[in-house]
Amino acid sequence: MISLEQLSKVYQSKGKTVIGVDDVSLDINKGEIFGVVGYSGAGKSTLLRCMNILERPTEGKVMVDGIDLMTLNSRDLRKARQSIGMIFQGFHLAMAKTVLENVAFALKASGVNRQERKRRAQELLELVGLSDKADQYPAQLSGGQKQRVSIARALANDPKVLLCDEATSALDPNTTQSILKLLKRINRELGLTIVLITHEMEVVKEICDRCAVMEDGKIVEQGSTYEIFADPENELTKRFIQTVIDFRIPEKVLSERKGTIVHMTFKGDSANESVVSDLLQGYSIRANILHGKIDYIQDQALGTFVMELTGERKVVQQAIQDLREKLGEVEVLQDDRSTDQSLARAE
Repeated sequence: MISLEQLSKVYQSKGKTVIGVDDVSLDINKGEIFGVVGYSGAGKSTLLRCMNILERPTEGKVMVDGIDLMTLNSRDLRKARQSIGMIFQGFHLAMAKTVLENVAFALKASGVNRQERKRRAQELLELVGLSDKADQYPAQLSGGQKQRVSIARALANDPKVLLCDEATSALDPNTTQSILKLLKRINRELGLTIVLITHEMEVVKEICDRCAVMEDGKIVEQGSTYEIFADPENELTKRFIQTVIDFRIPEKVLSERKGTIVHMTFKGDSANESVVSDLLQGYSIRANILHGKIDYIQDQALGTFVMELTGERKVVQQAIQDLREKLGEVEVLQDDRSTDQSLARAE
């Protein structure tokens, strides 16, 4: 649906060259929800605006539904943009127009007659759950309701693609969840391809099929959302994931523990099975859970556990080896300290 080939955007500012997007190639499939995550200044919003040529790339190719937008003249580009809806963090509503008029305005620009504009606008307001707010003004709405109006307006011309630029960052957590559920429902019911720009990994976890992580204008990692969470490679990606799935144990707690501390990751079916208890029954060691959590990403379970294992050193090491063979993801955070302290006392 969307294909970016060696895309770059370079600005000249006060005699200096600023690279907004740096040689990005990306394919977004029809009907999926694709997330682009990064900190402020990473280039993600610039990348999004290049997808509909609101920012004209310095180099590269932008293909949307088989059309190279970079080759279109102004008239054909305006027509092509009708199939690409866009919503923003700041809503961008006309404060002097009613909710219904805000939604209908996009249809007026497309030459739709007044009666059809009203019918279509009412239909879209019902879709986003605001049919009872048609005659109100944006100032009378909550932030979440304003964003719903923005979504309805973006859908007015039956787009094939919906670009979302930090669409939930100005909203509280509960409202964010409701907007994400709405976007997911729109994606499912309308078959809409959605590209979501965000700095919140929790948003990516909740809604995205695949995602990419950006830093300094480049994509540093991309893949299915589940695999990105289950097996991140880039250090920036790992930091983002820690904001959602954090298994770090306070140093004070670790210093009070004498056994071997291990961090285990359970993927897929293993997250719902009694892998550890079944395996450790065959060993004369004790296991104490210090942290445990199971998340569901794309309807797949991803578990993370931190445990203290105590017992004879050789037996503990053999148990860890068997866990690695079973799970693959076992990291020793702290080795057995009881033996070391016993040796220190003996000396």
